[in-house]
Amino acid sequence: MMTISRRKSRSALLAAFVAAGLTACATSPTQRRQIVLYSDSELAQQGIQVYQRMQAEMTISPNLAQTDFVQCVTNYVVAALSDEQRGNYQWGVTLFQEDSANAFALPGGKMGVYTGLLDVTANQHQLAAVMAHEVGHVLARHSNERASQSTIIGIGRVVAQVAGVSGTTMQAIDLGTELGLFLPFNRSQESEADRIGVMLMAEAGFDPAESVSLWQNMSALGGPRQPELLSTHPSPSTRMVDLNSLMGPAQALRSSANARGISPDCVKPPPPGQ
Repeated sequence: MMTISRRKSRSALLAAFVAAGLTACATSPTQRRQIVLYSDSELAQQGIQVYQRMQAEMTISPNLAQTDFVQCVTNYVVAALSDEQRGNYQWGVTLFQEDSANAFALPGGKMGVYTGLLDVTANQHQLAAVMAHEVGHVLARHSNERASQSTIIGIGRVVAQVAGVSGTTMQAIDLGTELGLFLPFNRSQESEADRIGVMLMAEAGFDPAESVSLWQNMSALGGPRQPELLSTHPSPSTRMVDLNSLMGPAQALRSSANARGISPDCVKPPPPGQ
């Protein structure tokens, strides 16, 4: 009876694992196959909740000039979205008083910029490159992919344990998952967000060539780097090569936007105290 019960458990778990993969296939904006298990509305609700918690717990910058600059760039980027991409969400941005050079965009249309990013981005175009990249993550449903991936891996571990896999074999599964699934997948997401972002910033009227200049700035800040094989992100040199390969169509989009009167004029304020 124990053997029959265990076989039934294995069959049920394997069926659930296979069903998760077969019923949740989707395609990203760049035609990459995806597995997403959650609805966009579920992720949007979570994104808005996280954003509200960050606003409550983190320090919001009191610098009105910098806040206006970030808002100006964000307005142009969001305006370049199609109605379908924009959805029914109230897009918004907050400038957080934080030294790290970072930004984010969450499902539900909520974005954040850290003040440290303004020390690295030389002008409106470079800030737009970062913001459009982060919006690219949202458009490609990367948060949904990561959440779905974690769920499927959790099911896979249970299946392995029920099937009697343990010890060094389980360690090998974990290592293979980390190096063969999580990290390359994250690099794919970053590269995809770069491709989406450079086109989006161009649609918004910003100069896409500044996305390459941005990564030159970022590269100058970086210290010794681990091999790209073990990195969660593409190297700056790889990103610059990939972005340069997209300059032809991106510049054409920018020229078209400028011809339609879309010419961003967001002026970066001087650093505080100057």
